[in-house]
Amino acid sequence: MYVPFENLPEESKIWIYQSNRKFSDAEFSEIETALQFFLEGWAAHGTSLVSSYQLKYNRFIIIAVDQDVQAATGCSIDSSVEFIQSLEQKYAVDLLDKMNVTFKLGEHIAHKPLIDFKKMVKDKAVTENTIVFNNLVNNIEEYNESWEVPAIDSWHSRFF
Repeated sequence: MYVPFENLPEESKIWIYQSNRKFSDAEFSEIETALQFFLEGWAAHGTSLVSSYQLKYNRFIIIAVDQDVQAATGCSIDSSVEFIQSLEQKYAVDLLDKMNVTFKLGEHIAHKPLIDFKKMVKDKAVTENTIVFNNLVNNIEEYNESWEVPAIDSWHSRFF
């Protein structure tokens, strides 16, 4: 069951998928429609999942579920991954590769393979103060507090 994102409690579980390229506004509009349709029918063991999403920067898909009402289970998580895979195929993008880093360069959002990001650190093209997207956050509270942070305040700090 889809609900507005702001209606979910802060301890709601989230999954963040980053695209290896920016979506067009038309693509993002289509994705939004598909997400709402998917979440309306998303269930675990026959019980609707109270869930929502956010789309950010024409690049990120954030899915959230209120685990206090009904926890997402293996099968329901699998169905969400299948949904994301269908978006990958339809839009020829990579949403599931966790070995990529997305970060801000001024107002621009850059996306690089981890090995290239490490080289940028070595070359001082990015610094400890570079804003990175910490997609390892687990819930809405962490998302609100620790998703867009200086690299030194995230798992990226190990490269400095």
